[in-house]
Amino acid sequence: MIYVGIDVSKVKHDCFISNSDGEVLFNAFTIANNRDGFNELYQKIGSVMEDATKVKVGLKATGHYSYNLLGYIIDKGLPAYVINPLHTNLYRKSLSLRQTKTDKVDARTIASMLMSDVNLKSYSDTSYHNEELKSLTRYRFDKVKERAKLKTSVSRLVCILFPELEKLVPTLHMASVYALLSEFPGAKQVANAHLTRLTNLLSEASKGRYGKDTAITFREAARASIGSIMPAKSLELKHTIKLIQELDSEIDEIENEI
Repeated sequence: MIYVGIDVSKVKHDCFISNSDGEVLFNAFTIANNRDGFNELYQKIGSVMEDATKVKVGLKATGHYSYNLLGYIIDKGLPAYVINPLHTNLYRKSLSLRQTKTDKVDARTIASMLMSDVNLKSYSDTSYHNEELKSLTRYRFDKVKERAKLKTSVSRLVCILFPELEKLVPTLHMASVYALLSEFPGAKQVANAHLTRLTNLLSEASKGRYGKDTAITFREAARASIGSIMPAKSLELKHTIKLIQELDSEIDEIENEI
């Protein structure tokens, strides 16, 4: 069995390769964090292995810095193990309390851990792609939170510019209301809107649910509105709605990937 220990960092990785007899096949060496460096590592592994299933590659978990190398190793069909840095430190100290911590020492320690088989679980191709799924899920969660904050801003701005509107619709956050406010961002603008234009806009955005009667209701409410006339707030409202719509598209795209 061939054991490969790798201490991962941002710009380079320190490696160590030994076998089941404890023989050092390649003493601690450093590769660049790029394609040439990855190929150099694989060439060294390939020069001493007979069967990919007889190789164990261990990487110290360092967040996103290990992700590309891990993917490369998995693509090459080599069994990979991601090891917690705390686990590595404890194991190194158990070998020798006087041993100084260096990246090269940790690479050797990881190889030794693989050899001793201290309850390590291999990082499969499924695990790699599950991490992709987790990343997408976290990204979606962040975008949903961002959208929720923007929706709160819309509610605040409508309360200033056209407070009566909220009582006339099930929710402000629907396509027809966003279409209305994107073109007429305030009571004054709605009050001055041409009825035909207002009717067509609402009908199209609501897919026929709202028509002339609703347009008349909105315009009458706007003409009697206590809403403030604030061009800066109106501009903010239009831009906020646009951002929400862009986020809607992003979230849909993420969900399709998931």
